Amino acid sequence: KKGIHKRTDMLCSASSPPPPAGGHAAADHHARLRSAAARSDLPGALAAFAAMSSSASASPVLRTFTSLLKLCAARADLATGRAVHAQLAARGLSAESLAATALANMYAKCRRPGDARRVFDRMPVRDRVAWNALVAGYARNGLAGAAMEMVVRMQEEDGERPDSVTLVSVLPACADAQALRACREVHGFAVRAGFDELVNVSTAILDVYCKCGAVEVARAVFDRMPGKNSVSWNAMIKGYAENGDATEALALFKRMVGEGVDVTDVSVLAALHACGELGYLDEGRRVHELLMRIGLESNVSVMNALITMYSKCKRTDLAAQVFDEVRYKTRISWNAMILGCTQNGRSEDAVRLFSRMQLKNVKPDSFTLVSVIPALADISDPLQARWIHGYSIRMHLDQDVYVLTALIDMYAKCGRVSIARSLFKSARERHVITWNAMIHGYGSHGFGKVAVELFEEMKSSGRVPNETTFLSVLSACSHAGLVDEGRKYFSSMNEDYGLEPGMEHYGTMVDLLGRAGKLDEAWSFIQKMPVDPGISVYGAMLGACKLHKNVELAEESAQRIFELGPDEGVYHVLLANIYANASMWKDVARVRTAMEKKGLQKTPGWSIVQLKNEIHTFYSGSTNHQQAKDIYARLAKLIEEIKAVGYVPDTDSIHDVEDDVKAQLLNTHSEKLAIAYGLIRTSPGTTIQIKKNLRVCNDCHNATKLISLVTGREIIMRDIQRFHHFKDGKCSCGDYW
Repeated sequence: KKGIHKRTDMLCSASSPPPPAGGHAAADHHARLRSAAARSDLPGALAAFAAMSSSASASPVLRTFTSLLKLCAARADLATGRAVHAQLAARGLSAESLAATALANMYAKCRRPGDARRVFDRMPVRDRVAWNALVAGYARNGLAGAAMEMVVRMQEEDGERPDSVTLVSVLPACADAQALRACREVHGFAVRAGFDELVNVSTAILDVYCKCGAVEVARAVFDRMPGKNSVSWNAMIKGYAENGDATEALALFKRMVGEGVDVTDVSVLAALHACGELGYLDEGRRVHELLMRIGLESNVSVMNALITMYSKCKRTDLAAQVFDEVRYKTRISWNAMILGCTQNGRSEDAVRLFSRMQLKNVKPDSFTLVSVIPALADISDPLQARWIHGYSIRMHLDQDVYVLTALIDMYAKCGRVSIARSLFKSARERHVITWNAMIHGYGSHGFGKVAVELFEEMKSSGRVPNETTFLSVLSACSHAGLVDEGRKYFSSMNEDYGLEPGMEHYGTMVDLLGRAGKLDEAWSFIQKMPVDPGISVYGAMLGACKLHKNVELAEESAQRIFELGPDEGVYHVLLANIYANASMWKDVARVRTAMEKKGLQKTPGWSIVQLKNEIHTFYSGSTNHQQAKDIYARLAKLIEEIKAVGYVPDTDSIHDVEDDVKAQLLNTHSEKLAIAYGLIRTSPGTTIQIKKNLRVCNDCHNATKLISLVTGREIIMRDIQRFHHFKDGKCSCGDYW
């Protein structure tokens, strides 16, 4: 404040009578002021102005004031700009066209468009420069409608014909307003007036077309340009990237490099985005090498984009290298790295990064929380879930719709669907993603009817469902066996909302029909699909065939899957198990031989239990845990206890070994080991929560129900498909999963 008052006093001193002649010559004062203005040195310019005002031979002239106003505009110094305005008014110069235009420009750049308009309205005579200043001012301050209106008025009221500056000023306003029709009118005017030959005008036109989604029209403008500069290339490449055409963005970037056009940070950012979206690691590395050659490694925005690109290409190791090399990390840098870890299944690393970020005194924002909360959801620890919830409240971010949605999803994935619903009810604002998270949460816990009720409530509230909403409600119907509801919603998706089903929707419908035993209908549904079925569709069919022991359709489904060349061996294992259940041992051997030739392996099953911030992982038959002896002893006792209440091992899933060995193998499944350890380490009555990477088998499902009965414990198990809440000898899924 002292600095502002000092500058104002220096200006105001100019209104007092000048002292006797003497001091520097007028030319020297003006030269000093121009030099300071060129350096954006406002204090120096004010000092020169004060010296000029104190000299009898060098009083300020109009150019002096406009130079100061230009400098105030560049520095957005409203206080000094007002003081200059006062001096102009005191001398009766504020209505002069040159001065008024400079004032309007200063006020606009200081984010005071209303003051700019008042100055403009008092001008007795307005030229095109004055109109352009106001058009640009409105556009710069986000008042797109006012900017476009001024272009019309300048022609109607003063007969001023727009020039190239007018067009370049108003076009960004057309983009902000998504006014494609206005853009076309400006484009037509530019062509008729010959302004489209100017590279800056054509670049502004194609940029607006891109921002209005008319990227093909933008490309036509780009291709017709007689001369292009790097800004033109950047605008077109960025336009492709922002409109979801990563392939064209990357192709044009490579052409730009090939033609020797100067590459800038804008084009590199767009190219990195495209590489990330396409998953093109090799191309991304080449862009990385290029940006290093042209010296962009110190540009933190470029490095952040590099972190994101490597993360999207599933190379978080390379992303981490870049992150470590960034000397001055911004919050965006931390956010990019945390999100990269979360999206690539490195949940614990994401949480550790979040902790490091806080130690470095970098304040998280809503994006940070939305990036780390899914990692905590994946870990599924209710204690950490409560901690991050409390943290978001302390940061006053808990009512941010995206943070709140992430919290709802997290609580559902931590087995606390009731808390998720409480948060949902407390939401002041519900985005479609908020509804989706809650519907999906109910579905994953087997509460299909509640999910359907919530979906109907969503529609009644006026919120329009999207593709994800329908996927969530269809999945909920599948888990709960609501076949009629599922059929209805699948039809409604396109008939009522014009949404085209994706491969996941088709796969979920096959799963819904297949689980319910309607295998012929499911197979007919696949045959009638308007697109070629993917692995997920045939995989759902194969799973249903195993459930209902249909070898013929299983072979058909498996054959289609193998033609699509899956990278994992899960489908071979599934087919082998189907053959084994039918005692077709030659076919079992054939499938296993095919797996060996292709180098495919069965995914090992594991279960984890987290206690006191420690994660304990168990594999079937594993004995490397430090308390293995106690775990197996507790498990043996459990088996005896549940046998006393009716447990009979379900050995259908184990083949090629004797019955007593089958029972032994079943008794050492990973989820049973995790439950036994949880019973050892927790107090009576405590809920035990298990996470498993595969679908829980029939035997473990039956055993866990009885364990909950004999121990009086609630056991929550999250497998790859859904949640199971075991309590008092029953499961929330009702044995339908």
